[in-house]
Amino acid sequence: MQSPNSYFPFFVSLKNRKVLIIGGGKIAYHKLKKLLDFTNNIKLISLEYSFDMLELIKKYSLEYEQREYIKEDLVGIDFVIVAVDDRFVHKRVYDDSRELNIFVNSVDNQKFCDFIFPSIVKEKNLTIAISTNGASPSISKYLKEYLIQKLPKNLNTFIDEMKDLRETLPKGKERMKLLEQKVKEFFRV
Repeated sequence: MQSPNSYFPFFVSLKNRKVLIIGGGKIAYHKLKKLLDFTNNIKLISLEYSFDMLELIKKYSLEYEQREYIKEDLVGIDFVIVAVDDRFVHKRVYDDSRELNIFVNSVDNQKFCDFIFPSIVKEKNLTIAISTNGASPSISKYLKEYLIQKLPKNLNTFIDEMKDLRETLPKGKERMKLLEQKVKEFFRV
């Protein structure tokens, strides 16, 4: 049975997608850092930017403007993250995005969220997302650290080997059985 605030874990390619971040402080900085593992097609709008934020903007040559949000900022945007203290801006962005079918993440304001940021473990081809559906981000954060410690140290090498093997073997039940057996042996299941 689905809970009313459950979020579907949806891995999506950000290739050819544009992300807008509204905000230039600490929270916006953390969202930007997470996104940069997946895309640099990011635009930023804020009245003020932290030093750390400006460093990332410069390092990745990101598009940014120092001003207030206006509805026209959503044109050509696929996802928007609102990371400002002004709740009126959260509502305005959310309402504006409804007309354009844009997904919104409104930091600490689930009422205006279409998606949430999970805690992410990202190492080469491995991506693990952890969420409590917004109930306790701190649990997600510590569970992430716990999982990182438990992952086998040579897991990325094994993933690369499995990818190569998968691409060289003909499709079918035999390939599936062989790959599954190798995974079982690796994890000693």
